[in-house]
Order: sequence, then C-alpha cells, then structure tokens
Amino acid sequence: MLHLYLALTAAIAAFACFGEVASVPLEQTLRSLTPKASNILKRATPVAPHFVLYSDAYVSTEPTVSEICGFNVFALSFLLEYGAADQAQEWEELTADQRSSILAEYEAAGISLIVSLFGSTETPTSSGYDPIDTANTMAAWVIEYGLQGVDIDYEDFAAFDAGTGAAEQWLGNFTTQLRTQLPQGQYILTHAPVAPWFSPNMWGGGGYLWIDSVVGSLIDWYNVQFYNQGTTEYTTCDGLLYNSSSSWPQSALFQIADNGISLDKLVIGKPATAAQATNGYVDPSLLATCVSLAYDGGWDAGVMVWEYPYANSAWIATVLADTWPVTSTCATPTSTTSTPSSTSTSGPGTVCAGVAAWSASVAYTGGSEVAYGGYLWTASYWTEDDVPGGSAGVWVNDGVCTSTTTSATSTSTSVTLTSISTTATSTSTTLTSTSPTTTSTSTATSTSTSASGTTCAGVSAWSASVAYTGGSEVTYGGYLWSASYWSEDDTPGGTAGVWVNDGACASTATAALNRRVLPASVITAAPAL
Repeated sequence: MLHLYLALTAAIAAFACFGEVASVPLEQTLRSLTPKASNILKRATPVAPHFVLYSDAYVSTEPTVSEICGFNVFALSFLLEYGAADQAQEWEELTADQRSSILAEYEAAGISLIVSLFGSTETPTSSGYDPIDTANTMAAWVIEYGLQGVDIDYEDFAAFDAGTGAAEQWLGNFTTQLRTQLPQGQYILTHAPVAPWFSPNMWGGGGYLWIDSVVGSLIDWYNVQFYNQGTTEYTTCDGLLYNSSSSWPQSALFQIADNGISLDKLVIGKPATAAQATNGYVDPSLLATCVSLAYDGGWDAGVMVWEYPYANSAWIATVLADTWPVTSTCATPTSTTSTPSSTSTSGPGTVCAGVAAWSASVAYTGGSEVAYGGYLWTASYWTEDDVPGGSAGVWVNDGVCTSTTTSATSTSTSVTLTSISTTATSTSTTLTSTSPTTTSTSTATSTSTSASGTTCAGVSAWSASVAYTGGSEVTYGGYLWSASYWSEDDTPGGTAGVWVNDGACASTATAALNRRVLPASVITAAPAL
C-alpha cells in the first residue's frame, strides 16, 4: 500500500500543477478501493522489460510475428495533429477484418500494437496546438482503430530551447488529458524524449526531470533517444551508461536515474543502422555488451529501436543475446484445445513432461512453468489469470511441447483458443448457450471452466446499473464471473473483456444486489494553457 500511496500522492501533485482539479475526490476514491482492486490496478501497468520497434518506412502491411520475434511493442508511426500519416495511415486504410486478424496474431504472441504521435515533422507547442483538444482527438483515433496505446514522440526543440517552460507545460497538460481518455492499465502511454532533455539545470522549464516529477506516474516508461545528439555522444558503453559528455551533462542512463527517474522506466533507444539516424549509431554486438553491463547494474527496462524493417527479429536477438536470449521458437500458438492431463503437440520442441497445465485460478510466481496451447511457457513475474500468449505479456513462450504428459492442476479447466474477430482492447466473445453444461467460446480475455460446475450460492446477479470494482463476482447467464478491473454496464461475456468466466454455476441461488457505486470519473481533465 505504501507504493500505491506514493503513486497517488505524485498523481495528485501533478494535477495540482495544472490548475484547479478535484484532487481530494481522486484521493478519496482511490483510497476506497479494496486491497484486491488496488492490487489489480498495480498489476495492470506494463512491466519491464520493454522491447519496442517503431515502423515509419513504408511497408504494405504489418510484419508477421516471426519477422519481429523478440519485440513486445510495435509502434506505428505517425499520428499527426491533422490525422494519420505513413504507417499509421496504412493501418487506418486496412479493413476492419484485416486489423482484427493482425491484432489477434500479435496478442497471441504477446506483442502490443501502439501508435507514435507527432515525430520530427510536428512542433505542437510552437504551432499552437491546443493540448486538450489534440489529446482528445488522438485518443479517439486510437480507440476507433483498435490500438493498445500511444507513444508521445514530441520533438519541438524550439519550444524546449526557448526555456520558458511552455514545452513542459504543454506536455504535462497533453499527457494528463490523454490519460483521462486512455486509462492506465488499459492502454500503454510512453514518451520518447531525447536524452539531453533529462540533463539538470539546462532547461528553463525544468525539462523532463520536471515532467517526470508532475506526470511521471501517468507515463509507463520512456523510450529514450540516445542518438542524433552529436557524432561522439552515447557511442560507447561508458558514454551511454555512466558518463555523458559536458555538452549534455548527466544524461547517460545511470546518471538520469541518479537524478530521480526510475531506472526501470528508462528504455535504451538506438537506430537500427547508421542510415537511420544522423549520428549515435552503435553496432548491435556492441549494444548487446552495453545492455548486459546495464543489466548487471540493476537496470532491466528494455531496448527501443528506430526502425522496422531495418531492425527485425535478427537485430533484437543479437542485442539481447547476453541478457534476455530470444527463444528459437517464435511461432504463434495455433488453435489448440488443452486439458489438465494432456497438451496437443506436433513436431520437435520442448519437453513438457510433468509440467502442469495453465489454470486461470492459480497465482504463479516468476519462473513458474506451465503448458498451454501445445507450448511450454515461463512466467516473467507474479501473475494470476493472465493467459499465456495474451496481451499482458507475462508469459515467455519456450517452444512447442514434445512430451504431452502434464501434471494435474488445482482446478479442472478446459481452454479453447479461437481465431475470432478482435477489437482495440478485447476479443469478441460469443456465449453459445446459457445452459450450465455448455461452455463459452472465448479467447485470452475470457476463460471458461467446465466439468461439474462452480458454486454460485450467495453471489449477486449482474446488473447494468451497478459499478463493480476489480475482483467483484456476479452470476450471469448461468455462469460465475469475476471483474478484472472497475466496470459499469459492461455485460459479462461482452466485447469489453472486463469479466472472467469462472465456470457454470452448480448452485443457482444468488444474493440480493450489493450496490457498490463509484464516481463516474476519478480524474478531472487538466485545463488548457
């Protein structure tokens, strides 16, 4: 709770910097969350390491999973103030079915698809863009076209160099408003500043040290551009990690952390080739050495690269070889039915004998192994009810199972992966029947438990007029459902993907509705400058 309290305190301070906002109601609302709901909120934030690949150069469609194996975030570039351009425009022009198919493939492989905003061709502050209106318009585009978050690639150097603080204030307002539209835990929100913007005492508005101090709690991580800042800047492991030059003092990785930025939020960004940047390129093998040294020093945030197709699965495999070796098997799990006692497999792969089948009701610690969908998976950190291959990215695919015998789990669970249509943050789910003996067709966001059934005695029936916190249980359509996070008027089994299907009810007696209504909004939008 201490961690949550500190995060809330920082968030409240951030909102206060932007004008009159309802900080007290925000604090009271978040304090009122149950411990389980608070834990779910913290778990929902993306966890390091992050391996980010930008895509701006023209390609006719997004790469296959095998082409970008090893990355877990793919950033379409760019969404501009007037609309989509380059690869963001290419995504916009795909049919809904094409987008759904790509999203399903990426989600199964643990890859989040986001869009990068602005880039080097736009100067939002100098051009007078309204931060609130721009944030609303861009967030609406993200939601409409089914993406999983945004990266703010703000490169208005004139505004920063002016030293008036206008750049920092604009970014603070823009970030705050984006978060009101793209809630934390449901959407990724990152920034991509150049490394010198973290140098202390160089920027009249405080630079990114100030930005982090007021809205850092709303930002998942920083894709730091350690390039384009001088021919010798950040081109050795010492200069990149420990000792920047006097031109940009205290802007090496660990120096930035020493000035108050969380080390696990500082993703090292580099160009794929010398042609992808004016300067700052280092060979992937040297970068691998630097990454390994940083890891040994306690850093694990990840690596960013500009850009696809010049960087691909081979590039990231080289860079991560000494730290996070990429598995040789990167195929997307096929539609496979698994049970606690057997896992469908084909061809050469990994021995899964004695490994328990994954279960939605089991809490796994980092390093735990499970069998799922014909593959062996290892948990990167603590997890519960995060499907292997799902968008949470918790599980690492260790390859196809060669042995089909697995040990029993604590529950009897039948899971089916289907290739049905998906939307921005969820997968379309259709209940085939409300009969207690019939399972539901679902994907990663909705797991159906079959067999003898689940005790639903005393559990309230779902109501559209009740606001539910994470962990709440309801009955609906003959099934028991648990809320993954705060929800109101989201039907269990619906496209929002809020509710986890815990199985058919063996007992149908339900309790009267326990109305736990939360305020409709817990964040007040920051005013425009």
